[in-house]
Amino acid sequence: MEILDLYTADREKTGKTMVRGEETPAGCYRLVVHVCIFNDKGQLLIQQRQPFKEGWPNKWDISVGGSAIAGDTSRMAAERETREELGLELDLSNVRPIITVHWENGFDDYYVLTQNVDLDSLQLQPEEVQAVRWADMEEIMKLIDDDDFVPYEKSLIGLLFHFRVHRSSHTINETIKR
Repeated sequence: MEILDLYTADREKTGKTMVRGEETPAGCYRLVVHVCIFNDKGQLLIQQRQPFKEGWPNKWDISVGGSAIAGDTSRMAAERETREELGLELDLSNVRPIITVHWENGFDDYYVLTQNVDLDSLQLQPEEVQAVRWADMEEIMKLIDDDDFVPYEKSLIGLLFHFRVHRSSHTINETIKR
């Protein structure tokens, strides 16, 4: 049983918690993190969810994702989830989320980093992950079209690939003005 901290709309901890899987109380929010690991070729490390997972069984997903548990900061949750799901130790002490997506019940922080990972060295969490591989943006878009990928908005996937190269808000603002 995982216990999750609850937050205000301004992302301040309320001092209240909830059990994962329960309905998020009205007026409260929870924190989710994703880590997008790219290689030098511009490919994203993707994982395939186990067939017995409740949400999106057998679907491919971005590198890492999960809920922050009680006491976690966003960064701590991202490091922990990466260690749990892939057996990969990351030090994100100098990395901030590149984007935060606000959704109905919470905040979803996306970390984007480049690291050439030897897939054979990963220790996949058997309860969560059945396979990993590298994929470029076109492959992921096709997986989404074929309903073989967690149903992210294609524009979000495109933005994550964009941020792999252009990490500052100045760059994205200049891109938007064009």
